[in-house]
Amino acid sequence: MTSTPSHDRNDQLMARARQVIPGGVNSPVRAFRAVGGTPRFVQRAQGPYFWDANGQRYIDYIGSWGPMILGHGHPAVLEAVQKAVQDGFSFGAPTEREIELAEEILALMPSMDMVRLVSSGTEAGMSAIRLARGATGRSKIIKFEGCYHGHADALLVKAGSGLATFGNPTSAGVPPEVVQHTLVLEYNHLAQLEEAFALHGQDIACLIIEPIAGNMNFVRARTDFVRRCRELCTQHGALLIYDEVMTGFRTALGGVQSLHAQAIDGFAPDLTVMGKVIGGGMPLAAFGGRRAVMEQLAPLGPVYQAGTLSGNPVATACGLATLREIRQPGFFENLSAKTRTLTQGLTAAAKEAGAPFCADSEGGMFGFFLLPTLPQNYAEVMRTDNARFNQLFHGLLARGIYTAPALYEAGFVSAAHTDEDIAITLEAARAVFQQLGQNS
Repeated sequence: MTSTPSHDRNDQLMARARQVIPGGVNSPVRAFRAVGGTPRFVQRAQGPYFWDANGQRYIDYIGSWGPMILGHGHPAVLEAVQKAVQDGFSFGAPTEREIELAEEILALMPSMDMVRLVSSGTEAGMSAIRLARGATGRSKIIKFEGCYHGHADALLVKAGSGLATFGNPTSAGVPPEVVQHTLVLEYNHLAQLEEAFALHGQDIACLIIEPIAGNMNFVRARTDFVRRCRELCTQHGALLIYDEVMTGFRTALGGVQSLHAQAIDGFAPDLTVMGKVIGGGMPLAAFGGRRAVMEQLAPLGPVYQAGTLSGNPVATACGLATLREIRQPGFFENLSAKTRTLTQGLTAAAKEAGAPFCADSEGGMFGFFLLPTLPQNYAEVMRTDNARFNQLFHGLLARGIYTAPALYEAGFVSAAHTDEDIAITLEAARAVFQQLGQNS
C-alpha cells in the first residue's frame, strides 16, 4: 500500500527540507520533535502575526525567540534597514553606526563601560568566557543546570535549550577534556554555590548565569542567590557574567539588571552578554563590561576575538532603530501590563478547568508550567506533564495560536499584540483546558 501524498504545504516543505538539511531545520527546536507534528513554514509576518505555507494566520508568541519586541515589520525599523541596505551590505571596516549602537547600549546598561559587537549569542557567550579566563588567568567556570549560553563546546554540559528538548544531557563530539573545567550547579541552590567556591574558589575564572532562565521556560534567580553569586565572585576574584541574551531589553529597558541587580549596590555584573532585541531580528549580539576587563581584548590586550560580520551595517541599523523605539515613555509599562493580562488569563482558564498550572512574566517575556507552583530549578521544571503540555500546544496551534513548540522555552509578547489578540488567545486556551480536563 502506498501512502497518499499530503496536500499540506508544510508537510511537503518538511519532506523536501529533510533531504538537504539535517532534520529539515537549521536549529533543533524548530523541528517539533518534542511536541510531534509538522513545523509551520513561515511565508511572511506582520505585527503580531505570521502566515504559514498554507496561508494560515497565527498569533505569534515566540517572535523569533525574543527579538521582535516591536512586532514584525515595524515601520521605523523597516525604514532604517532599507536606508542601510542602499548604502551597502557589509564593509569589513568600521562604521559610525557601530559607535552609535554601542553608545546606545552603554547608556542603558550602567554596569558596562565598553562593549563589543558580534553576530550571535553563542559567539558573545563564548567570547565573554574566554575574556574572563584571560583576564583572571584561571581555567574553571561555573554554569547552572538548565541555563543555556550557546553551543560552545565548554558549555554543552547538561545544557537546557534544544538539548533538553531531546533529553540529551551532553552533546556528542565534545571531548571530556574540553568540559573538565566546567562546574555545573543547581540553579537557586545556595549550599552548592558555597561549596563550589569553597573547593575551587582560587581556580574559578567566572560564574555565568541567566538572571531569569529562559531555556527551562521561565525561572527566576532568587534575589538572595544572585546577591551571593556577586559576593562570592568578589571574594574569590572571579568575574560575574550575566547572560542577558534573552532578557536584555526584553524584561525591562536595562534588562534584568535594572530590575534588581543594579538597583541595589553590589549586584552589578563584571560582564554582560546580550543579543536578540539589540539586533531587532538581525544576526547581532554583544558582550561588554568594566573597562579594565574589556581592554584585555585584542587589539588592546592578549585575548583574541574577531568576526568578519561583527558590527554589520544593516544589523546595526535594525538594532539601533529598535532600541530607540523601546526607549519611548511608557513602552515597558504597557508591554508588561499586556503580558500580565495574558498570563493571568491563562492561569484563570486553567483553574476554571481544574488543570494544574502556573505562570510568570517580566516585561514582554513569560513562561508557564503544568505544575501547581512555580519551579525554582531544572529538576522541578522536569516534573511538568510533558504529554499534557503537547496536547495544550497542539490545541492552541489548531486554533491559530503559536507558542513555543517545546516545554523548556519561554514565550514573548510584542508591542504589536492587541487586546483583541490576547482575548482570542485566552478564549482558545479556555477551550483547550476544558478538553484537557475532560481527558484527565
